[in-house]
Amino acid sequence: DILTHSDVNVSGCFDNALDTLEALKQNINCEMILMDINIKGPTDGIQLSRKILEKYTFPIVFITAHNDDATLEELLELAPYGFISKPFSSKEILTTLKIAYKRYSIHSQISKVEIIDESTDIVINDYYRYSQDLSVLYYDGQVIKLNKKQGQLIEILSQNLNRTVDYETLITQLWEDNMVADSTLRTLVYSVRKLLPDLPIISHSKVGYSLKNSH
Repeated sequence: DILTHSDVNVSGCFDNALDTLEALKQNINCEMILMDINIKGPTDGIQLSRKILEKYTFPIVFITAHNDDATLEELLELAPYGFISKPFSSKEILTTLKIAYKRYSIHSQISKVEIIDESTDIVINDYYRYSQDLSVLYYDGQVIKLNKKQGQLIEILSQNLNRTVDYETLITQLWEDNMVADSTLRTLVYSVRKLLPDLPIISHSKVGYSLKNSH
């Protein structure tokens, strides 16, 4: 009654695990679950939530009459978006649900950004990947600190993964109109190899360099 009187769209109300799981299986329109720990049947609300989270990513807010350490510990294992202790007021339950849904929305947006970013990453091997969006080289998830020229070299080689980039192209892209000797390029490559000895930069004699994919 509290929810319906507050213009919250209630997709369904179930008092046991079987009916709840069946409703979810039938693709009930659901964005959030308000779960009472004390439900009918052999499966309680915590056990039911574990089953739900194995297949779905709905944010769950718990209602409980138990504030003992054991119950709270079980709840925390499920990373709840909130929980409400009985007895509760209308304001308390609505505020908790609003905060929980806001948290969920923010988390969902962050996750989408991460997916987009990673989808444009160039995977060099099991440890190295290059983010084209951020112009950053990662080693085992950690950002590698590079100076400007080192970063530009890695970017060029990453974008031409498994292809040889000749000396002239590298020098032109790295130093633009400035005339530099081949030895300057070799010194730059050496500095990267010294910093990252396991980064697979391959030398092609009298031709250029390539970054080899070994993923």
